[in-house]
Amino acid sequence: MKNIINIITGALVFTMIISGGCTKLDQKFYDKVTPETFFKSEKDIKAALYRPFTHARWYLGEDRWKLQEYTADNFAITTKGRHWYNGGENERYHYHRWTPDDGWIWGTWRGTLMGIALALDVRQDLEKLDYTRFALSQTDKDDHINQLNTLIAYFYLRGLDYFGGLPIFDSLDKEAVPRSTDKETFAHIETLLKNAIEKLPAKKAGDKEEGAIRKAGAAAMLASLYFNAEAYIGKNMFTECKQISQDIIDKKYGDYSLDATWNGPHSFTNDKSPEIIWSIPSEFNKLQYDWFYSNFYHYNTRQYFGVDMGADNGGHLTPSRKPDGTLYGPDFKLGSPYEKFDDTDLRKKNYKYLGGGRYEGMFIVGPHLTPAGTAINGGEEYKDKPLIFVDQVARFTEVGPGKKYPSIAQLPSKMSEGEENTGIRLVKVPIPGDNDKSLRWGADNPAIRLTEIYYMLAECKMRAGDKAGATDLINAVRKRNFTSNTDPNPVTAANLDANRMLDEWSIEFLGEGRRRTDLIRWNMFTTAAWWDHQPSGSVNLNRFPVPTQAISGNNNLTQNTGY
Repeated sequence: MKNIINIITGALVFTMIISGGCTKLDQKFYDKVTPETFFKSEKDIKAALYRPFTHARWYLGEDRWKLQEYTADNFAITTKGRHWYNGGENERYHYHRWTPDDGWIWGTWRGTLMGIALALDVRQDLEKLDYTRFALSQTDKDDHINQLNTLIAYFYLRGLDYFGGLPIFDSLDKEAVPRSTDKETFAHIETLLKNAIEKLPAKKAGDKEEGAIRKAGAAAMLASLYFNAEAYIGKNMFTECKQISQDIIDKKYGDYSLDATWNGPHSFTNDKSPEIIWSIPSEFNKLQYDWFYSNFYHYNTRQYFGVDMGADNGGHLTPSRKPDGTLYGPDFKLGSPYEKFDDTDLRKKNYKYLGGGRYEGMFIVGPHLTPAGTAINGGEEYKDKPLIFVDQVARFTEVGPGKKYPSIAQLPSKMSEGEENTGIRLVKVPIPGDNDKSLRWGADNPAIRLTEIYYMLAECKMRAGDKAGATDLINAVRKRNFTSNTDPNPVTAANLDANRMLDEWSIEFLGEGRRRTDLIRWNMFTTAAWWDHQPSGSVNLNRFPVPTQAISGNNNLTQNTGY
């Protein structure tokens, strides 16, 4: 009976919350099964607690990732011959021409408010329970409630970043709630996080990372809120971010340390990495961290990985090189993500699974080969010809006598000009061959890791004039990416400026769904150029529009400026 009611009430919450409003549940019907009568054991409590976290697992990828990365300078989905034009959708995001009717924007608005609703729903149920009936303590209850409060704050934090002020809910019995201001939403997030920090437990040495939000997770979110406060509410709060970041590094909120290896935070066993502050668990045939696979890889990359999974050949890194092979570097400070890595960087190797959970590199570039070394052929422009992935965007197959372009010098490079081998592919989440199929999707999704705290503190120090302190923090991370910790190009007080800081964010967090936010913080999202993207100069584009579908469902919602 309770499962049926969950489905019905869940549908009501979904229908109303996603459009920015909410409905009162039928009180007489709801009272037939109350939380006090439904929850029979600790297992029931945990099942309810985990539900909004499974939503967070979905929320960390998909449309949210796309809005962060495909609108910025590191990734693109180029049109590849007859594939991926998608009615011009990909170009609209790349060229900053999106509209309130675009799908990724609606999916993000809906997903944000649905996450808030799910967490509120569970919180309301658990608040009514006497935990002693289940041999649990008030401490356990406080932990569960404050994990949910932190998760609510997380969804609001992401929503503030994408849209600005949001409708603020403290229960699910309100109707057609209007948007609060940016400052009101900011203050709501701040209050939730400060309260949660006081009550959440801190991680102790030896504690396993299994997806729970601990004290440092809430503190890291608060630091991030302050870090981007200038973009959110027009107030410089780098000093506040600096203090919290230093406290996290000093273990005030729990026992965390940098991983000794570059791939420790991303490997099959990254739940054991000492730098993971909060992650979403992933396991083969369960809740899998795998949404990106079909978007990133070529149809025939299954032969490269040695797996039985197909893909759609969409996204890739933006190019570092022009069609003639010369670098874009002298032309643009942003973009060129692959060439921002030093050649001796251990990550710059081609991804290769070595067996037994071991692997090297995190890119697919150059000749595409099977694990045995046999060439993998294409199926479109390079049908029955060996695939060679290039760090360029151009229609090379249309060059030559009697073809569209007499020479490579005439080739344009833009979103409409891709081919099936266009663009370097990122393999940040390791993929084993079918011989080790049980390891597939064994890497958890690292939502917050200590390196982010190091880089936030570094940027705060840099902005305060302490470049020496900033370089020490960045170089403490960089060195693990090189053999014997020998970094050929460390950050120095002389070379650290806004562009180098953004490069370091790009290199370390490539593909982790944060690039747009970093560019906005440095006022470069709408003012800088990269590859074939020219700046719009329209500051309103730092916020996405409230979707048309949301406004049509709640006429109390107001649209963002400029849309």
